[in-house]
Amino acid sequence: MAALAAAASTALTSCSVPSPRRTGPVADPAPGMHITTSRRAQLMQILAHPDDDLYFMNPDAQLMLDSGVPLVCVYVTAGEHNGINHIPGRDDEPADKGAYSSARHQGLRQAYASLLGLDKFAQWQKGVATLRGDRRAEINTLAHGNRRVELVFINLSMHAPRRWTALPSLWHDRALSIRTAIADDSPVRRADSYDYDDLIDVLVGLMERYRPTVIHTLDPDPDIQFSDEATRKRDSEQPGFSDHADHTAVACFSWAAMVRWVAESTKDGGGIPAFVATSFRGYYNRHWPKNLPQRVIARKAANLVPYGGDPDWECGNSGGCGDYNVGGTRPLTNKKGWVRSTHHRYPGARPAVATEPDGRLVAYGVLGLRAVRWRETERGSGNWGEPDDLGGGPLAPTLGTAALADGRRLVFALRFSELNGHRGGNAREIVLLEQRTPGGGFHAWRGLGNPERSDSRGRRIGVPVAVAAPDGRVHLFVRNADKGVSSRVRDADGGWGAWHALDGDAAVQDGLSAVVDGAGRVHVFGTGHDTVHHWTQDAPGEPLRHRPAGRLPAAVDRPAVLAGPGTGGSVQLLYRTEAPWRRESPTDSRGSASPEAVRYTAAGERLPGIRFDGYGPLTAAAAPEAAGPDAAGPLGHVLLGRDLHGRIQLHHAGRLLTRTAGALSLDAPALHVDAVGPTVVGLGPDAHPWNWSPGTAAATAGQDPAAPPARIAMRDPS
Repeated sequence: MAALAAAASTALTSCSVPSPRRTGPVADPAPGMHITTSRRAQLMQILAHPDDDLYFMNPDAQLMLDSGVPLVCVYVTAGEHNGINHIPGRDDEPADKGAYSSARHQGLRQAYASLLGLDKFAQWQKGVATLRGDRRAEINTLAHGNRRVELVFINLSMHAPRRWTALPSLWHDRALSIRTAIADDSPVRRADSYDYDDLIDVLVGLMERYRPTVIHTLDPDPDIQFSDEATRKRDSEQPGFSDHADHTAVACFSWAAMVRWVAESTKDGGGIPAFVATSFRGYYNRHWPKNLPQRVIARKAANLVPYGGDPDWECGNSGGCGDYNVGGTRPLTNKKGWVRSTHHRYPGARPAVATEPDGRLVAYGVLGLRAVRWRETERGSGNWGEPDDLGGGPLAPTLGTAALADGRRLVFALRFSELNGHRGGNAREIVLLEQRTPGGGFHAWRGLGNPERSDSRGRRIGVPVAVAAPDGRVHLFVRNADKGVSSRVRDADGGWGAWHALDGDAAVQDGLSAVVDGAGRVHVFGTGHDTVHHWTQDAPGEPLRHRPAGRLPAAVDRPAVLAGPGTGGSVQLLYRTEAPWRRESPTDSRGSASPEAVRYTAAGERLPGIRFDGYGPLTAAAAPEAAGPDAAGPLGHVLLGRDLHGRIQLHHAGRLLTRTAGALSLDAPALHVDAVGPTVVGLGPDAHPWNWSPGTAAATAGQDPAAPPARIAMRDPS
C-alpha cells in the first residue's frame, strides 16, 4: 500500500492524493499497470434493502440477465425495519422483524424465479456462505438454462440500539458495531457483528470470489433536496438529500470496497481487475420528469408483483410470501413514482470514441476505476486490442473528451479524490489527462479542482462535458450542487481560468449536452423540470449566458444536439418528453415518458418529428452525405438510442436499423460517424468494447425519406 501511494505521489503533480486512513482505500493514479481481463461476464449488484434492485436498477439488470449474464445480488441490510409487513386493507399483525425480513427474502426469490421464466414458487438452493472474518451469510441460488441468479443476504440490522439508522452511523462512527438480524427460515442461525472495516472487507471478499465484470451500486452522492418535514418523512428521504440514508451509506461502502479491491489486487505487482461500475439514482426519481415509457414501466412494475406477493399464497415460507405493501398495482399507483424512472448517477456515452491519426478508432473508458484506452487492431476491423492503463483512479464511470486543433486529445474525469468513513475525507475533483502528441502518450494527470467550496457540496457535482471552440479555447462544464451549470475555460495557450457558475435560475439534471455551431459559438443544454435550459455566447469568445426557451418542452433524459451540416444553419435538439397526463396535485409524481422523439431548434421552433420509439437518452451526429447546403431534412443526421425492448437502434438515411445480435450494451453507447458511415461503439458485460457498423448502401437503397421508415434487423459483423 505504501508503495502504491508513493508511486501515485510521484506521478501526479497537481492532484491531491489522500493519505491512508486506518485501512481505508488508497488512491493510485499512476498509469501503466497490468489489467487482468478474462472476457467472461458477471454482474454484481450491491443493495441496501431487498427491492432496491427492482425499483432502481431495472430494466438494465433484466436486460443483462435475459442475455445470459449471471447475476449475484448482495443485500447489506435485513430489510426488517419495524417488523410490520403491512397488508393493505387489514389490521397490522404484531411486529416480527425475523418474519418480515424472511418475507422480503421470499419475495425476492419469487421475483427472480419469474424473471428467469420459472414458476414463482420454484425451489431455490439455500446455503450458508462463509465470508471474510469467519462471518456468515445466507446464499440462495437458482439456475434456468444458461441463466443463473444468486442472492446473498448479509442481513445487517437496519436500526441499532439508540440509533434509528444504523448503516449511516456505521459509515461515520469508528466506535460503532452492528449485529446482524436472523431471518425466519434462514439456514444462518448465528448473529455476527460488523464494524466499518469488517463490512468493506466482506464486500471486497465477495468481489474477489465472484470477480464481477459489472458492478451496480446505488448513488453515493445524492442531490441536495430541501423538502418539508412531512414530505421528507413520508418519502423516507434523509434530511437535506434526495435519497434514503441507507442507500447513500451502502453506496459509499460499495465504492470504498471497489477501491480497496483494486488496491489489494495490484499489491505486489498483481493486475487491475477488469470491471466497470454503474451507480443508479434512488428516490431522486420522484423529483424529476419520468423517463420510462408506459410499456417499459409495465414490465418493470410487473417484477415487483411477485416480490410483493400475497398473504394468501402458499409459498412454503413461514415468515410470509412477500413484502405485501408492494404487490399488485401499488408500484404503479404509488405517487412517489420510483418505478417510473431509471436514472444513472454518472450519465454519458461509454466509452468515449475518437479517431487516431492512422484512421483507427480509439475508445477511452474506465476499467477497474481507472482510465483506459482501447485501440482498433486495424483500421475498420471492428476488433479491439487489450486496454492500456492510463491511471487516474478512482474515477467515476463516464469520461469527457475534447480534441485540440492539432489533434491532441484532452480526457476529463470525475475523481473520488478521498473516500473515507469515520468522518474522514470524502471529496471529489475534476481531473485532466492531456495528450503529448496526436495518437501518442499523455502528460501526468492534472487536477482542475471543484466548482464547490466544501467537500459536502463538492460531492454533488456531475460528470465533465467539454467542447473545443474554433478560437482555440476549450469549455469544460459540470452540473453543480445547486443543480445549475459551472464552467472552466482553457485558453488557446493551455492556461485554465477559474471556475464560475453560469447565470440564470435554472435547475437541470446531470447529463449536459454541449456543441459548437457553424459560427463558432458554444452552446450547452440541460434538462430542467419543465423545459430544456440553454446557455450560449452572443459571439465567439464571449461569456455564455442563459437563454430562456419557454417553448421547449421538458426532456426526460439528456438531449441530443446537432449543429452544422444537415441542420439548415440552426442548432437542433432531439429528445423524448414526458407523456401528457392529468396531474392530480402539484406533488403527484406519477406519469411516464413518451416513446417518441421530438425535434426542435434551440429557439423553440418545432420541427418534423422522427419515428424512433424507445427509451433512454439519444445521441445524434451529422451524416456524411449531409454536407451539402440543402441537407436539412431527415437524411441530414444519424440518431442513436434504444428501442422499447432495450435494443440499440439507429435512424439513418430514412431507415430505422435495429441491432439484434452481439454483446449487450451497458448504459449508453457512443456514436462515431465518418465518410464510410455510422459506427456504434459500446461496452459489453465482459467490460470490453464492441462495434456495430450497419451497411450504409443497403440501408439507404430505395427508401423515400418522407415515408415511415422500414425496420431492418442488422446483425453484428463480429
